[in-house]
Order: sequence, then C-alpha cells, then structure tokens
Amino acid sequence: MSAAGTTDGRLPRNATVADHVVARLAEWGVHRYFGYPGDGINGMTSALQRAGDRVEFVQVRHEETAGFAASAHVKYGGGPLGCALATSGPGAIHLLNGLYDAKLDHQPVVALVGNTALTAEGGGYYQEVDLLALYKDVAGDFLAQLDDPSQVRHLVDRACRTALSRRTVTALVLPLDVQDEPAVPDPPHAHGYYHTSAAPSSMPTVPPEAELRRAAEVLRGGEKVAMLVGQGALGAEAEVRLIADRLGAGVATALLGFTAVDHREPWVTGAIGLLGTRPSWQLMQECDRLLIVGSNMPYSEFYPPQGQARAVQIDLDGTRMGLRYPTEVNLTGDAGPTLRALLRELGDGPAPTAWRATIADATSGWRQAQAELAGQPAHPVNPQLLFHTLNDVLPDDAMIAVDCGTATAWYARHLQVRPGMLASLSGTLLSMGGAMPYALAAKFAHPDRPVVALIGDGAMQMNGVNELITVAKNWRQWADPRFVVLVLNNRDLAFVSWEQRSTEGTPRYPASQDLPDVAYHRWAEVLGLDGVLVDSPDQVDGLWRRVLTADRPVVVNAVVDPAELMLPPHFTLDQARKTAAALLRGDTDRAGIVRRGIPATLATYRPRRR
Repeated sequence: MSAAGTTDGRLPRNATVADHVVARLAEWGVHRYFGYPGDGINGMTSALQRAGDRVEFVQVRHEETAGFAASAHVKYGGGPLGCALATSGPGAIHLLNGLYDAKLDHQPVVALVGNTALTAEGGGYYQEVDLLALYKDVAGDFLAQLDDPSQVRHLVDRACRTALSRRTVTALVLPLDVQDEPAVPDPPHAHGYYHTSAAPSSMPTVPPEAELRRAAEVLRGGEKVAMLVGQGALGAEAEVRLIADRLGAGVATALLGFTAVDHREPWVTGAIGLLGTRPSWQLMQECDRLLIVGSNMPYSEFYPPQGQARAVQIDLDGTRMGLRYPTEVNLTGDAGPTLRALLRELGDGPAPTAWRATIADATSGWRQAQAELAGQPAHPVNPQLLFHTLNDVLPDDAMIAVDCGTATAWYARHLQVRPGMLASLSGTLLSMGGAMPYALAAKFAHPDRPVVALIGDGAMQMNGVNELITVAKNWRQWADPRFVVLVLNNRDLAFVSWEQRSTEGTPRYPASQDLPDVAYHRWAEVLGLDGVLVDSPDQVDGLWRRVLTADRPVVVNAVVDPAELMLPPHFTLDQARKTAAALLRGDTDRAGIVRRGIPATLATYRPRRR
C-alpha cells in the first residue's frame, strides 16, 4: 500500500480532493457511508460514484438516521469506524442528534459535512452556518475544516485515529469548492506540511501485575460478589462467565451490555436501573464485593450503598472509573485479556455456593412473576405478552434494535438474549427514533441475519414510517429478507405519561400525550412489505413464527394497553404518593391503571422464594 492513499496504491486519473478523502478513509476501514445527498457535498458523492463497488453509500430518508446508523454500524460489528455524510447547513444540523448518540455511547464515528465554498464564506451565502462552532461539542476531540488539498492525509488520519483511540465522534468540514480541487496525495517535503500514517494505534490491553494482584485480593475475600457488566464486556462473554463462576457472583447487566451474558442462566439477574429487575436491585443491596466490567451506568441509587461493598472496576478509559461508586482498584485495560489475567491472580478456590443459590432463587421468582404478568388480560393486548412470547422463537443469530420508551422496559424485563445475538439501543442519549436506523445499520452489516426492531408508536411516527421506505428500497438485496418491526400502538407517549405521574404527581395531559392511531401495517403493504394487525390477544399465538418465516420485511401493528404499569424495581414512597395524586386528580387512564396496577404490584414485589 503506497503513500498515495488508496487500497491498490493508485488514485483515479485526475483525482480530486474528494477522491483522496474517500481513498484515505478506505485505508482506515471505512467502506460504508450513511447519508443524504445535497449540493454542499456534490464533490463527495461524485467521488463515491467513481469509487464503484469499493464503497457503499446508503441513502436514508433523513440525516438524523445517518448519524444513528453510523453509530450502530460499529455497535453491530459492521466495521471499526462509522461514517456519516451530510450536506451543508440544514443537512449538517439534522445530523447532530445521531452523532450525539455515538458520542455518549463511545462509538468511533467520523462525520463528513459539506460547507459553503471558501470564496463565499462570510458573505451570508445560502445555507452558510458556522459549522466549526456548531460541531465543537459533539466533535470536540477533533474537528477541522479542510481548506487546502495538501491537508487531506493528515486531517483524515487524525480524525480516524482520534475517533478510534478515544472512541468518540470526530468531524471534517468540507467546503464545496475544495472538494473538486486536484488531489495532492503526497504533500511536499517542506516546512508546514505533514506526512502522516494510516496505521491504527495500539490500545491498552492488560493492567500492571501489581494492580491485578490488588484487585484479586479485594475480590477473593467476598462471600456475596456482584458483577455489573456493560458494553465494554462485549466480546468477553467467555471471560465474564469464567470469573463469575470463580467468584460465585451474580451478574447484572447495563442495557448496552445485554449480550455479554446468557440471560437464561440462573445467576444472571438481568437489567439494572429504573427499567431493571428486582433481583438486580437485591444483588446490589446485599453484596459485599462489586466488580464493574465496562459499564458506567449512571443511576447511583442502584449501586450498593456507600461503604457496603469493596469494589474493583475494569475499563478501557481510566477517566471513567470510580465515577459511580468508590472503587478501591481501577484496572485500565480491555475486558477480555484483563479478566483472564485477573482470573490467574485469583487462582483456584471455592465459590460461595449459598450466595449463588440466593441469587438463583430470587431470579427464578422474578421470571415466574414476569411470565404471569405477560399472561394477564389487558385492553386490548398486553404488550408484555408480545415480548415474552418472542423468547420462544428468537433465532440464535438474531439482531435486535430497541427504541427508547416502554419498548425498552419490556425488552429489559422479558427478552432472554444470549451470546451470539446482537442487540443495542441509544443507551446514554436515550433518544427516541433510534431503533429503525439501528435495525438498518445491523442489516447492512449482516444481510444474512434476521433483525427485529422493537418500537413504540411515538418513535415510529418520528422517523420509523419514513425509514420503512429505506427498507422497501433495499430489502431485495439482502441474503436474508427477515426484517421485523414491532410497533406498540397505544396512542400514547406512555413512558412520558408515567414519568409525569411518578415524578410530577400530575395526571396524564392529553394535549401533549395523545398520538394519532396510524395503520402502520397498511403503510407497510403500500410499500410492498407485509403488514399484520394484532388487536386481540388471540392473535399473539403463532405470531412470531409467522413473521420470522416471512419472505419479506413485516410490520406488526400491535394495539396494546396504554395503562400497562411499569414499576421500577425500587418504587419509592415519594413516587407512590405522586402517582396516587395523579390518579386522584382525574388521570384519563385511571381505571386501566387501577385494573393493571394491582397484579403488577403484587407480582413485582412478591417475596422471593425460600
């Protein structure tokens, strides 16, 4: 590979700056671009066209989707770097929300945004926006405007290296006229020019032996060990299991780390936090040791009380350790090799079996209660039943995309994902509208695997109905056509309604919460896809087998009960008082909440089995 910056050592004849950008990004592993065209990036889209089948441009319906999809491209293993391409002005502005998702979930993404021609800058030209000011937060680790052809190598190299090394978003602003200038693949060997490398930087792997020994000493004395695993543990599933068995630990998971463990295991307590499980709450309340692996879950009230447990943390980024709980030993390193080294330091020893039995007992009781809740009658369909029955038929290679809202709660409490599956969501930004872009990115990364998107009707109305057009445009090229979209149609922004009740003590506000009832299944049929209406519990039996064997993408329009109760694993007295006050003040869902709330409360807070 030559310094010219292309994978075959040559740039096209009469190559432009845009050609050079595309070729240099290819050296860093960027072969797929998510975006939407516009005159501010005409030079770039022309260069992508000239690159032919060496690159792929995925045209989405909105730039926000491009940002989400670039983040999800990395999350679902599509490549080391995500890349989003947007035009100047409005396109660059639209892109921001998806880029913030990548930034907050620590996904390496390079954003390429067009800009006003250099000759027109400062003149109040159409779509002229100060992009360097606009992007200085989301791409604060590296942001630059490419003003001269000789800058391509070092700006692209630095943008990619920074994104990968710091697992963040970087951005290059590309003025329109510069994109079409002649490429300078080899800058002069002179003052003021750079000759940079496209070789990736190595990453920290294993902490020093002395620190590993200290961590082993802290953990070895535990009789009640808890582990919290997040997305940093992905790829280290075997090591997580081995060290959990060695310590006799129970394992709770942050939502981004769901597939790091097998949720069918009795010692896996499931999700932690407001949407988490009761066993995960109990695990943290009763443990005497805590090992945090690749997680920065921010709800501090769901960690052990301060002083109760001695704690060790493992993370690639030393700046993110000890932020949620006062850890004694912080191990900077990659989860897999660090856990293997820690396991060697721990050596052989008996695991506390009584603690594992306690965890298994609590977990079994919780799972039984959730199954009972899923089977309770609702009006018209119990949304939990749709999630619970998915477990029976979910393929081993399934990819799951989850939106923010009630879908997140039912996913966290019902789906028993397992290693081999891929699953993700907007974990820190918690943005609505992420599931469809995530599902698209997953499918482009692995066109031979099935994908299931779990979406509320609010998020579906945001961008889901539009991105179904993207699905309709592309599905015939996928080796496996299975692309299932479950829409929870309760005509309510239900998650926000529950937040208003439990935190504000105010009843549901129809003007802000009501959503129009949309025939999502009919829209799918208009697009040439399959659509299924589920408005009776009798239609749930066999539903998933049908849609997961369909010969094309399917949208399931599930008309579900808006009063289905979401209780946190630790429901405070203040939350109970405010929810009761909201009902007494005339909440429009009052009757349904009372009807659904009694069995939910009893099942969630039943004593664990002995």
